[in-house]
Amino acid sequence: MPWLSKLLNKLFNLRENSEGEVVKPFLDHMEDLRWTLIKMISTLAAGMTLAFFFRQPLLAVMTEPLKVVSPNPTDILILTHPADSIMISLTLAFYAGITLTLPFLLFFVLEFVLPALTRQEKKWLLPGIAGGFALFLGGVLACYYLVMPQTLHWLHADSLSLKLKPTWIAREYFSFVTRMCLGFGLLGELPAVMTVLAALGFVSHAWLIKTRAYAIVVILILAMIIAPTPDPMTFLMLGVPVIIFYEICIWVVWLIERRRAKKASQLE
Repeated sequence: MPWLSKLLNKLFNLRENSEGEVVKPFLDHMEDLRWTLIKMISTLAAGMTLAFFFRQPLLAVMTEPLKVVSPNPTDILILTHPADSIMISLTLAFYAGITLTLPFLLFFVLEFVLPALTRQEKKWLLPGIAGGFALFLGGVLACYYLVMPQTLHWLHADSLSLKLKPTWIAREYFSFVTRMCLGFGLLGELPAVMTVLAALGFVSHAWLIKTRAYAIVVILILAMIIAPTPDPMTFLMLGVPVIIFYEICIWVVWLIERRRAKKASQLE
């Protein structure tokens, strides 16, 4: 796969630049990548295993938004396969495992991409990961408490308007809810990602200003893809906060550059 080889070469060039004059052979980079993947998979597996033992509380949490249409969610959800209970448990455990281990997964990725960070860069990195995780949880909670109840209510009402009885397959329902929450969480991480990139010198305030229009278009396209319904409220509740976060990001990056320039002038 030529595209994979090109991607790995760019990634390895970034690692070599972060290490100064040290240039590693390709196989050494691959060995580092292998151990990074092992650490990420092991951490995710541990998180999934822990979440699997709490599958009943997780199931209760995931069915809570359904109470806007029925006080008893089991009246709407059905199982259509003997193994559905196991598949649902694995789905919930997978997404809960990602949520629990996300800070560690991000740290492993950055540890691989930038193996020789300076003390000042590490000072920005850890708060950036913590802030990114907080924004991720914020996006998940916003989806869970604000978007999902309204979306489910709209879908349920739309089915009734067609004189159809809404009876949803449980496995598809849980997959739908977890993917929606995860999508909101990932989009909510945009400000933290941009701030960390700015602190490390990969993006600038001028570049963010220049690409603002393109960024807004990309954000709206992603919101349209993730939003499961044509309901304008769902679309706006996903896209508008991310755009606001992006605008805040621009000013945060400006403050970072201003502080960096001030320190540089003091050293001269």
